[in-house]
Amino acid sequence: MLSKKELLDMQFIDARARLIDLAAFLDRLERHEGADDIRLRYLREALPILLEHRPDRAKAVLEKFSDHTTELSETAPFQGASGAPIS
Repeated sequence: MLSKKELLDMQFIDARARLIDLAAFLDRLERHEGADDIRLRYLREALPILLEHRPDRAKAVLEKFSDHTTELSETAPFQGASGAPIS
């Protein structure tokens, strides 16, 4: 098993790059007019989970984007994972 330092040495640059990419994506969204999309709402709700001190952050973020409804949507363009619950 790797130590915390070894994990940081191995994956810090990649994690840093992903955070910068996400920040740039959010900056681009903010520069555009229009109503917020449900996908943006779920991104914003998932971000605080990253700062929580808990061992299941990945699961919690995945759950945030999961659709737990059991009925098929009449308005869905297709069946399958869409990245955010239909509301």
